[in-house]
Amino acid sequence: MKSAKGFTLLEVLIAIVLFSLISLSSVKLLTAIIDSSDQGKAHSDRLNELQRAFLVMERDFIQMTRRSVRLNGDTPLKTFIHTNESTYSSNTHGIAFVRQGWKNPALLLPRSDVQAVSYQLEEDVLNRLHYVFVDAVIGEEPKVRPLISNVEKVDFEFFNGKQWVKNLPEEDLPMAVAIEIEIADMGLIRRQFLVPGVADPNAESDN
Repeated sequence: MKSAKGFTLLEVLIAIVLFSLISLSSVKLLTAIIDSSDQGKAHSDRLNELQRAFLVMERDFIQMTRRSVRLNGDTPLKTFIHTNESTYSSNTHGIAFVRQGWKNPALLLPRSDVQAVSYQLEEDVLNRLHYVFVDAVIGEEPKVRPLISNVEKVDFEFFNGKQWVKNLPEEDLPMAVAIEIEIADMGLIRRQFLVPGVADPNAESDN
């Protein structure tokens, strides 16, 4: 009779150890791939968020118009752009103005085709606000649209035809507006938007 042949206990233990090592390596590799995919998706979503926000800003800034607004039925404000003393709230830093081109075909909706908008930083979120009517009335709440999250700081500059300045023009619009947004995970981002304004003849050239 032939003797029976099989694996020894040592061979079985070695096989188990090798299988465990291969499985552990596979799990680590799969986890790394999943984490990398999640990070890539999060980064892509973040870039899409910024791109959408800047498209909205560009649409508003290039259609800025020379119209003042009235708050809560008060007398019209003197300037066309307002910062630091935001149109809709005095507790947040932002910019506010009136834009044209708010689509209202054949004036079917009970509102104008101009729109008072405001960009405000509140609780680390840059929001876009607007009213249904260009002149706010007492008790009317603005429509709020969150644009960019994790924002640490927002600042604005204005181009008068020769240089970028912090001060707003008193009686007209600047030629361009720059917005600087400091984001926690992406650092400082600066975007510049053309505005249908005029150059200040008294401005000194910034060489």
